[in-house]
Amino acid sequence: MELSKDIQSLSEKIELLRKEIKEGKKEKIKELIESRKKFRSLAREKMQNLSAWERVQLARHPKRPHTSDYIQNIFTDFIELHGDRRFGDDKAIIAGFAFFEGIPVAVIGHEKGKDTKEKIERNFGMPHPEGYRKAIRVMKLAEKFNRPVITFIDTPGAYPGIGAEERGQSQAIAESIMTMGGLKTPIVCTVIGEGGSGGALALGVGDRILMLENSIYSVISPEGCAAILFKSQEKAPEAAESLKITAKDLKELGIIDCVVPEPLGGAHLQPKKMYRLLKRAIRNSLKEIINLPPDELVSKRQAKFYSMGRFTEK
Repeated sequence: MELSKDIQSLSEKIELLRKEIKEGKKEKIKELIESRKKFRSLAREKMQNLSAWERVQLARHPKRPHTSDYIQNIFTDFIELHGDRRFGDDKAIIAGFAFFEGIPVAVIGHEKGKDTKEKIERNFGMPHPEGYRKAIRVMKLAEKFNRPVITFIDTPGAYPGIGAEERGQSQAIAESIMTMGGLKTPIVCTVIGEGGSGGALALGVGDRILMLENSIYSVISPEGCAAILFKSQEKAPEAAESLKITAKDLKELGIIDCVVPEPLGGAHLQPKKMYRLLKRAIRNSLKEIINLPPDELVSKRQAKFYSMGRFTEK
């Protein structure tokens, strides 16, 4: 994407220089220092006042860390569960159990896939009903064994195909929302990329809702909104501004609880730093809710979502 082309190029140059220095080319140190200074200056300049549409592009960046990356780098001893015990296994959703800093937790998230083969296998992160039913199964097991639930949201939306509709797509989404609403265990949800429509909300009912700085969360994509309202997808940038889909906008509206800062240039440029930042944010969120009584958790969670969209005129 044009926004990060120069930043990406500098980042790659820095990585190459680091490798060369490790191999013994000490004469490259000065060049590395200069490149780092240039990278920080350029990144700050470009990232300071991003438009909503530019954040959409960053949220969709192909090299942005996925759920599988966060699982590998934030949790330990992850064991994945498969299937909904009704139809099959949906690889667009990863679900299982792991440890977070010694605490046993359930982990559930959308997975888009990385290369072409995996993207097709993961259905580009668009779950079928069996994916949501698998998620529900893991949530209920987490409640049974008193384990917090950590979810990662990254989907353009639930799969809208005929097969998915025949197998009860809308019902599966509704059941997932209802299950999370009444689950008697702590829930922390994080939007790590795209949060699209009901497909995202199905994993988004939590006690704490986090969003990465350059992620988006919306009832419809900017392109879809532009096609409906303006009869042209070319108006997508304008629609993105109107939809209020950025983390900053949603924090101001009270939809989310915390904006997790990203490294300069975006999460895809410094993934290891992004893992550390998100790990800290999840840790802080869990500390706030992990010792609350189950009934209090549920009542506060439900009150939180009931209050969304309520406004009073002065």
